[in-house]
Amino acid sequence: ALAARFPYGNYAEQAQLELIYAHYKANNLEAAISAADQFVTTNPTHVNIDYAYYLKGLVSFEEERSFTERLTKGGDAQQQDVKPLRDSYAAFKEMIDRYPNSRYVSDATQRMAYLLNELASYEVSIAEYYFSREAYVAALNRCRTVVKDYQQTAAVEDALGIMIATYTRMGMSDLATDSRQVLTQNF
Repeated sequence: ALAARFPYGNYAEQAQLELIYAHYKANNLEAAISAADQFVTTNPTHVNIDYAYYLKGLVSFEEERSFTERLTKGGDAQQQDVKPLRDSYAAFKEMIDRYPNSRYVSDATQRMAYLLNELASYEVSIAEYYFSREAYVAALNRCRTVVKDYQQTAAVEDALGIMIATYTRMGMSDLATDSRQVLTQNF
């Protein structure tokens, strides 16, 4: 009601920020993301816009936590949606890139490191699935993604191990040896 009666006042802007948080706390995740997007669009120069970006990342992070809970409770990794992981990472990254001096940077950076590890682990689990189904090219592609895009994660070691096994099964001993050398030198 406040935003409808006084759409351009300070109180309306604060109410919009509070609405994002209220949706987040009420577990209305889609509504919270929509409210954050609307706030960013209508108030691009607001003094607390970094908070809106941070909340958007946090909301997607909560969606990701539900994903992880489903996964650890016996869900099939290959059937899970990693969009919340990527959305959360993108929102945190955008907030850090735009507002490097924000007070939320430290927390967002830690969450981004966690999200990278989760994305890399997801790729490895898919590679393992493909390897078990003897879809070796697909397994190699997933492993290459991990080695290339998630270099700073622990999943690289697992990806290299799968690459060695895959190249060995495919009879490509030179590539298996190269992968083994990379694994040995780095881990």
